[in-house]
Amino acid sequence: MAFKSDIEIAREAKKQPIKEIGEKLDIAYEHLQPYGHDKAKISQGFIDSVQDRKDGKLILVTAINPTPAGEGKTTTTVGLGDGLNKIGKKAMICIREASLGPNFGMKGGAAGGGMAQVVPMEEMNLHFTGDFHAITSAHSLLSAMIDNHIYWGNEAQLDTRRVTWRRVVDMNDRSLRQITSSLGGVANGFAREDGFDITVASEVMAILCLASDLKDLEKRLGDMIIGYRRDKSPVFCRDVKAEGAMTVLLKDAMQPNLVQTLENNPAFVHGGPFANIAHGCNSVIATTTALKLADYVVTEAGFGADLGAEKFMDIKCRKAGLKPDAVVIVATVRAMKMNGGVAKADLNNENVEAVKAGCPNLGRHIENMKKFGVPAIVGINHFYADTDAEVQAVIDYCAEAGVEAIVNKHWAEGGAGIEATARKVVEICEAGEANYAPLYADEMPLAEKIETVCKEIYRADNVVMDAKIRTQLKEWEAQGYGNLPVCMAKTQYSFSTDPGQRGAPTGFDIPVREVRLSAGAGFVVVVCGEIMTMPGLPRVPAAESIHLNDEGLIEGLF
Repeated sequence: MAFKSDIEIAREAKKQPIKEIGEKLDIAYEHLQPYGHDKAKISQGFIDSVQDRKDGKLILVTAINPTPAGEGKTTTTVGLGDGLNKIGKKAMICIREASLGPNFGMKGGAAGGGMAQVVPMEEMNLHFTGDFHAITSAHSLLSAMIDNHIYWGNEAQLDTRRVTWRRVVDMNDRSLRQITSSLGGVANGFAREDGFDITVASEVMAILCLASDLKDLEKRLGDMIIGYRRDKSPVFCRDVKAEGAMTVLLKDAMQPNLVQTLENNPAFVHGGPFANIAHGCNSVIATTTALKLADYVVTEAGFGADLGAEKFMDIKCRKAGLKPDAVVIVATVRAMKMNGGVAKADLNNENVEAVKAGCPNLGRHIENMKKFGVPAIVGINHFYADTDAEVQAVIDYCAEAGVEAIVNKHWAEGGAGIEATARKVVEICEAGEANYAPLYADEMPLAEKIETVCKEIYRADNVVMDAKIRTQLKEWEAQGYGNLPVCMAKTQYSFSTDPGQRGAPTGFDIPVREVRLSAGAGFVVVVCGEIMTMPGLPRVPAAESIHLNDEGLIEGLF
């Protein structure tokens, strides 16, 4: 069966001028900063003017652990936004921007798929409005100012052996994970060990996504720790006087980007921290503004619910004062079969027993979402090869777990294919039964917060942290950082740190390799297992297939 590719569908979109999309949200054209005809940024003046309005309802879309079979979380987020509009509700979506690294690597883009996409798809998955470039530039400016500060006398007495600020680039490049900088003699400064992360792992990215306005952004940037003195006291970004210039570089990037779905419904696409190495949610300013403009706001959290949704609840909602009203957990029959032991090549063959065997992965995510006090349903993202018996097996499993599962066909049918889920979400929101609470209290010691997530969400038996890490956590607590939440950096493919352990594994430990204090963003990053904050490209990167055709159109982007 032949299907049009996502990029072919996006290219045929009947887009409306961005001025008309703004009008649907009562945004006057004077408050839009257009980037061409189909995208624009929202002015801070307009954002300030709507703060006295009542908030709409907030719906989180999350998912099971990702598999090569594909789950369709962003596709469901877009589809649900369209579906809510289809049944007469004023709704919009909030999603993250795409990172260039995965686009040219293995993961692909982040604009949805099929008939449930945000457009312009090509621009969104490439340079878009330049936000990521601005973040990379601001981060790089600080890197340059740190080494320049050391070169010209090191007034802050930064110990060059304890510089913790790494460089970033928005590309998958394993060769940059660990480098030596300032080689070449006296004129080039003091040689030291250094390294690169991907831009989406930058603390600057996290700060942009958590800051409430430019003033808050500048303060948070100044609060970032760039390294330590010989007495192990912290040196901050403000000590090298970089925060002001960084804020200037980020001035436009701070403003949410307005685009549209294939069905011409409004969408904010802003910010892009990864969920396996950062907090995995779109910007606070985009979400809080959307809640003032629409009655229903659909947002997503990256990767599976064990990572993205946990961080959405424990970091974003806690920090921004958000209270979600409903959760949709995306699952597919294909992914259930893969969790049940079926090879990717055999997924199109009916195998009800494998579906049943794979459902415990979904069941664990259902149990986890209940721990946050927000009502959840399961959205089954339908694929053409799914059989009625396989779909029914998932529905029956969910019923036994105490949640309703609804089949969604938005990929093929757009908003019309997800109306049943849209109506159920409205019913849940109007019932007002959500009683959101984070998993742990602010006052809990940092080591206990880590153990709570590992045992309550991942179901680990033990958390392995050596004495050096535990001592570091206690030092941060003594310095006043004990109330911060923890941001787990872990493989997205499994509840454990072994990406090959699918399903709902038990009897495993979580090894903590490293902890990093993101004092400006306001959380402690906990690096677990073999997770890398700079990904590498696969053996056959997507970049090998991306090119311009004879008509000058992009091919191979997905």
